[in-house]
Amino acid sequence: MSITAETYRDPAFLRSQIDAITGFYDPVVIDHEIGGYFDALKDDGTVYDRTTRHLVGTCRFIYNYSVASMLTGDTQNATSALHGLAFLRDAHRQPDGGYAWVLSGRNILDGTRYAYGHAFVLLAAATAAKASIDTAEPMISELYDLLESHFWSPDAQLYVDAISPDDWSTIDPYRGQNANMHMCEAMIAAHEATGEARYLDRAYLLARRICVDLASKTNGLIWEHFTPDWKVDWTYNIDDPKNLFRPYGYLSGHFVEWARLLVTLHGLRPEPWMTERAQALFKIAVDMAWDSENGGMHYSFAPDGTILDTDRYYWVLAEAIAAAALLASHTGDPEYWSWYDAFWDYSHRHLIDHDYGGWYRVLDLHGRKYDDLKSPPAKTDYHPLSACYTALQALGAA
Repeated sequence: MSITAETYRDPAFLRSQIDAITGFYDPVVIDHEIGGYFDALKDDGTVYDRTTRHLVGTCRFIYNYSVASMLTGDTQNATSALHGLAFLRDAHRQPDGGYAWVLSGRNILDGTRYAYGHAFVLLAAATAAKASIDTAEPMISELYDLLESHFWSPDAQLYVDAISPDDWSTIDPYRGQNANMHMCEAMIAAHEATGEARYLDRAYLLARRICVDLASKTNGLIWEHFTPDWKVDWTYNIDDPKNLFRPYGYLSGHFVEWARLLVTLHGLRPEPWMTERAQALFKIAVDMAWDSENGGMHYSFAPDGTILDTDRYYWVLAEAIAAAALLASHTGDPEYWSWYDAFWDYSHRHLIDHDYGGWYRVLDLHGRKYDDLKSPPAKTDYHPLSACYTALQALGAA
């Protein structure tokens, strides 16, 4: 396909990108022996770890196959999603209802109950239910009840982050916005799947708490880390800006990700602050993180505005694409389409593997790979596939 300025907004292009992503992973990731999905692939699709099963990876593959099923009507995609749901229920899920974080085969390596992981269980179940995949919908209410019983903090009106695998009452003191952001995403999906107001109510509350209440303490920006009583923790992981799940600093990708969620939420329960905050967060992200010289988005920046991590992460550009498409459709401002094209242009030139399919996970400042591990455990390219699907929705072509 010849790439022009209009290509990125062509539904055929977006569908071709989804096909290229699913084509890279399918059918090599389906494990018919242990169950679930192989969760570690090199650039050429070679499986380099045949036993590790990460909860988030399992859930993201279910999401990918469910979206592909909705878009194509291909029963094989639905079957592949159902395959993952069975492993999620029979292997990750423990007798007390919680979900183990990392397995080796079907044996627990890390049984910690993370809110982030449980948010992806809910997203997987809800997206599979939207795709009319059997067994998915009952998991939604079961997950919600579990979250209410163990993760929800009525006083804070937010979810705690991590709970011991041995005792539901042993709660890690760390509090983070990331898990709550993904809970918001999952609750929106649960509402779309079921029509039940309680899920939309919770998504609304989480968005308001993070993007308005807590952001008011950090000059309108979204900070990542908090103390047990939800005070800003300015020093958490200050010496670890590249931590995989809890890096220090402001994350440009989470700013655009919240922008996407706020516009989506506006479509379901419109209030002016949602659009205002979405536009503000998007502007902060591009003002602070877009590299006009080299292209792409810097990963993180310090409270004083200093860039901390110049790496180009695949998920940051994918979320920027999705946010720009929704803001363009929602506001009618053509500037967002210009940003959408710029994000796609960088991704198409640097992040997409045009030989084997899929997106490279992370590049340096100059667009160079660090290794040949395209999809280490938990990646799955859920972010770019979701971005393409979101863009199709923004264009009215889903």
